[in-house]
Amino acid sequence: MKKIVIATKNQGKLREMKAAFAHLPVEIVSLASFGDLPDAVEDGATFEANARIKAHFFREATQTACIADDSGIELDALGGAPGVHSARFAGRHGDDAANNAKMIAELQARGLTSSSADYRCALVFEDVDGTVLTADGRVDGTIRFEPRGNGGFGYDPYFYVERPDGTEKTMAELTLAEKDAISHRGKALRELVSQLENYFGCRK
Repeated sequence: MKKIVIATKNQGKLREMKAAFAHLPVEIVSLASFGDLPDAVEDGATFEANARIKAHFFREATQTACIADDSGIELDALGGAPGVHSARFAGRHGDDAANNAKMIAELQARGLTSSSADYRCALVFEDVDGTVLTADGRVDGTIRFEPRGNGGFGYDPYFYVERPDGTEKTMAELTLAEKDAISHRGKALRELVSQLENYFGCRK
C-alpha cells in the first residue's frame, strides 16, 4: 500500500484527504508522523508553483510520496492580488480580520464597493520516483463589503457566489456540502482523485 504524506498541519485538511482517498490503495499520514520538520519556503509566483515547492520539499524530507496544496483569492480590481499572498495579505500569516480589512481598504482607495474575484486551489502529488500530478480548481464570485455568514474562514464572508436558483450567498453561508460541491478546493480534490485512480489503476 502506497504511503502518502499530506503537507499540512491542518487536521481538517487531513481528514478531508483521508475521506477523499479512502477507496484508493493508499495510507494517508500527517507531517506530524515525521517529527518537527521545518516549513518549506513558498516563494513561487503561482499557486501551482508553491504547491510544487511544498510537495517536493516534504517528499524529500520524508522520503515519502507527498500531496501539497496552495490556495487563495484573486480580485480583478486589484490586478489579481492578493493571490499567493492571500494568507498574509496584511503582513501576519493567517490573520483573517486584518486581511479582510486590508482588502476592503484597497477597494475603497480605488473608489469601489465591489470587485469580481475568484478563489483558486492547486494540488500537487509527487511520488518518490519524481512522478508529478497536478490539479487545479476555481470558483468565480464577487467581493462585496457586507460580510455574511459564520461558516468558512479567510475571505469567505465577503465572497458572494451565485447559486443554481439565481440567488447569492457568501461562501460563509453555505453548508459544508454546498461549499464542497462548488469550491475551488473541492473541484481540485475531485480532479486529483480522478488522476490518482488512473495512476493506481483503480476506479470507484
